[in-house]
Amino acid sequence: MDLQVKKQVFDLQSWQPPAPFRERFPWIGGDLQTLRNYILRHSADLSPWPSRRLEIEMGDGSGDRLIAELHANALHEGGEGADQRPLALLIHGLTGCADSAYIRNTARVLLEAGFAVVRMNLRGAGPGAAASRFHYHAGRSEDLRDFLVGLSKQEPALCARGLVLTGYSLGANMMLKFLAEYGGDFPLQAAVSVSAPLDLKATQVRMMAPRNRLYQNYLLKRMKAETSVEVLEQIGMTREALQALENIYQYDDRIVAPANGFEGAEDYYRRCSSGPFLEAIGVPTLLIHAKNDPWIPGKTYAPALETQSSRVRTLLLEKGGHVGFHGREDGAAWHDICVRMIFLQAVL
Repeated sequence: MDLQVKKQVFDLQSWQPPAPFRERFPWIGGDLQTLRNYILRHSADLSPWPSRRLEIEMGDGSGDRLIAELHANALHEGGEGADQRPLALLIHGLTGCADSAYIRNTARVLLEAGFAVVRMNLRGAGPGAAASRFHYHAGRSEDLRDFLVGLSKQEPALCARGLVLTGYSLGANMMLKFLAEYGGDFPLQAAVSVSAPLDLKATQVRMMAPRNRLYQNYLLKRMKAETSVEVLEQIGMTREALQALENIYQYDDRIVAPANGFEGAEDYYRRCSSGPFLEAIGVPTLLIHAKNDPWIPGKTYAPALETQSSRVRTLLLEKGGHVGFHGREDGAAWHDICVRMIFLQAVL
């Protein structure tokens, strides 16, 4: 990346989060915290901050493009009195997209705080399905690299002040891997991970537990629907064979792995889990996770809590569910308040 931006440095270890997380009634327990957005079907109204569509081509010669929505105004884009806050990029999770409720909710919190915001669709997700032949996976960090390279060319004034990133679930895993591999090439000032699967194998085992049957069935149905004709042709699988897959492991082993050069699901999990990458991260990065997350075992965060890097800090809460953290604060989820605080801290 050609931009030479002085990176802000702040002491993440001395940063103090807001008041301790307390569940909001009636959303008590990990499952209800996880399901709240789905049950209420509520997402933030972003109409006060009009957006424009971005299309950024990937650098692998596939012709695939990532589609994003950029919320920015004249104050963000330069000139006298321009707002100097960094540009915030939001990255969704498995079967999500830029319009997922948790993405829109975080966008609203940051837009109200004066940040320009990009809501990115991963390769083949949401509106990006028509712009890509292939599909994202948990370790496709080069897609994030290519997106930021393209973004810096299309929006140099916005990127000139630096970048802050927030990733959720699978998108957070990709983001953490990207920070370790490519973070030094970009003017990144801070990052926040929410409910990342640091150990993909442990997450797969948890997702296939009998108590998570409904979750797995829901996700698997959406994963099958997202699978493109081009991916099936690449690996020589029929649509009928795809529909016959019975669980997430089979999907990872027979779709994700062969389509992306892995020897199988186990190889994919081993090479793409973000946990082993944490010590190589040089950007102030906050990890937020809940022990009662029904999808991702809290014990997988034990190595993160022991990471010696001064740049990575982990908040492992007793409660909060999966990308939940619906607390008693008014107007925003607890993790969104943390995101706003960290990003404002990066500006100081």
